[in-house]
Amino acid sequence: MNTNVAGEVVSSAEDGGVLPQLSYAQIFAKFLRFGFLAWGGPIAQIAMIRRELVEEERWVSGPRFNRILAVYQVLPGPEAHELCVFFGTLPKGKLGGLLAGLGFMLPGFVLMFALSWLYLSTGIMQTVAATAAFLGVQPAVIALIVRAVHRIGGHILLDRWLWGIAAVAGLAALVGTPFWITLPIAGLAYVFAARHQPLPASLLLAVLVGVGLYFAWIMFAGYVGGSASAAQSVASQKPSLLELFFSGLKAGLLTFGGAYTVIPFLRADAVGNGWMTDAQFLDGLALSGILPAPLIIFSTFIGYFGGGPLGAIVMTVGIFLPAFSFSLFFHDQLERLVDNEKIRTFLEGISAAVVGLIAATTLELGYKTLVNVPGVVIPLAIFAVSLAALYVFKAKTTILWVVLAAAATGLILFR
Repeated sequence: MNTNVAGEVVSSAEDGGVLPQLSYAQIFAKFLRFGFLAWGGPIAQIAMIRRELVEEERWVSGPRFNRILAVYQVLPGPEAHELCVFFGTLPKGKLGGLLAGLGFMLPGFVLMFALSWLYLSTGIMQTVAATAAFLGVQPAVIALIVRAVHRIGGHILLDRWLWGIAAVAGLAALVGTPFWITLPIAGLAYVFAARHQPLPASLLLAVLVGVGLYFAWIMFAGYVGGSASAAQSVASQKPSLLELFFSGLKAGLLTFGGAYTVIPFLRADAVGNGWMTDAQFLDGLALSGILPAPLIIFSTFIGYFGGGPLGAIVMTVGIFLPAFSFSLFFHDQLERLVDNEKIRTFLEGISAAVVGLIAATTLELGYKTLVNVPGVVIPLAIFAVSLAALYVFKAKTTILWVVLAAAATGLILFR
């Protein structure tokens, strides 16, 4: 035991860092403050955590932080949230980690829960003004996703094989190939490619192309027969609470490469099963973009749509459960596992495929937006201006201002 410059009692961390002696209430309050300040997406959130806990308070050393972050960047889940859970375990063990994670996610959850209630229970969407505002926001949300795909792809698609895997996975997704076929094939293909065995890697991608052609034929036959199951124009199904929980859990286990990678998996369940429409899905994404929270908090909106207040809670628990579990119970084992070159390479192949899935989902949502929003020139203009703003301005609140500006544009042009 020793003391820091403020006279507080601290204990030495294993890598030379120092840990403040915090009570459980102090841990919760500290990470709750982080949650209220979590604007600007994962990059800004991680930078905030690093600045305060590593550079200023020195809970761990810089190299140790980099190793921890590398683990969570490879694994699924929102990295900033997983970092908070991990840091909470350092002074107070698993209960400290649980409180840290809850504190970080609580502001976003409460705000999204309130907005979901407002959206669904007050009849606000029946007003002309709200309808116009959300019509203006939908093209801006497409711009948010396009920017995210570019950013995520820049970190993941580092060689021609990863680019090829992403392209094949995206095309497969467009014709309806299930992700549980695409992702393992992609991972295995990159394992062979990284070992300089191009023939088996190419054969695996050829298999994925063949599977995609099979699903394309099924889709074509369905359209010819008049039984195509296109995304519904109105929500028509209500899932059980168990379905909502497992939908969230599945999405939480598959968010490789950043929170935006959850979009294709949640859309497949929410829109594909008729819980909500594409337009409503985009509205939920827009609401999440203006909140201080990981983007996956829009699962709360989907859960509220599917099962009311209890559905919102159940789905949120499901999607955040992996992030809590990885940090609380399996961090040391996962750190060793990710150090395994074959496992890391397999996960890199999966991550590349997920980039392709997001790109395919973006194209589908973009088409639905053009159909849903009046005119063609106006939504394209909103999209273009929003995308340009996202590239030019780097402030943490840029997304908030882009969404609000698009809503204002909708109020002016679509009323």
